[in-house]
Amino acid sequence: MRARRALLELLAPVALVVAAGLLGTVVSQTLEIYVITALISVATVVAIYVFVGNSGVLSFGHISFFAVGVWAAGVLSIPETEKPATMPYLFDFLSSTTVGNLPSLLIAAVVAGVFALLVGLPLMRLSGLAAGIATFAVLGITNNILRYYEKIGPGLNTFSSVPETTDLLQATVGAVLVVVAAFAYQRSRFGRQLRASREDPAAARAVGVSIYRQRLLAFGLSGFLAGLAGGLYIHFIPINADAVYLDLTFITLAMLVIGGTTSLWGAVVGALFVSALDTALAEAEAGVTVLGRAIDLPSGSRIIVVSSVMALVLILRPGGLTGGREFSLPRLRTAGAR
Repeated sequence: MRARRALLELLAPVALVVAAGLLGTVVSQTLEIYVITALISVATVVAIYVFVGNSGVLSFGHISFFAVGVWAAGVLSIPETEKPATMPYLFDFLSSTTVGNLPSLLIAAVVAGVFALLVGLPLMRLSGLAAGIATFAVLGITNNILRYYEKIGPGLNTFSSVPETTDLLQATVGAVLVVVAAFAYQRSRFGRQLRASREDPAAARAVGVSIYRQRLLAFGLSGFLAGLAGGLYIHFIPINADAVYLDLTFITLAMLVIGGTTSLWGAVVGALFVSALDTALAEAEAGVTVLGRAIDLPSGSRIIVVSSVMALVLILRPGGLTGGREFSLPRLRTAGAR
């Protein structure tokens, strides 16, 4: 029974991701762009869930790992001949190195993971509000380095000449891989120990769990997965440093909170639900006709509506749309209760 339930907990979010990918094959090219963005959002939110959901420690800094992945994949995949025109101040080893799509994604993940581990060495000793503020400081520091230190990227300019290789298939496969990695971690003894420390830190310490070590491991893994998501993103659309800062931090955390912070199923549901809502609002801001009636929302409506939805969820259903639980069928749930 436990094995069947575990299989269902994995297959349900994977099936939802695959269904979203299949949907992208039958919609218009404009909507396909939104579907790919939603799939990358799934990878990003699940990466954040690996740490936040399992540890119970809120992090505002995970988009900094996403941004590091963007920079690593972007800089290394731009053709060597085009780098001097857009990034004339790069370090020599960066300006003379160009790698393909898949190596750039792997490097983005590794660089972001190592960065997360280094940042986590001092930060993972903190808890509560102090940890949240410290991770927010990391986000600000990372953003300013990427904006103004032109030896590692284009600075304030938009990334250009990055090969646009993230299509519907690659986005779907990337999201599925991140979901599978998150599931494998939470089912491992490391994930169980971290969740135990989330529920009762004193009891976890009493049975020999090193909360610091488990948080650091989860922080590094979530940074690795966030870097992979960042690599997928820069191979999909040209962006600058401000595109991976506060707005993205807010929307990804909103996705996690709305879906359900403490479950993988919630992370996937929240990412896809808010992405669909955001798409509908974006279309409405541009002006659409529904049932013969023109709808033209003012600019900025998306953030207002998503913020309102998050507030309502926190008030009416604090556990999120999924109640913070993994997917299960009623019969299996009843059998488990017995």
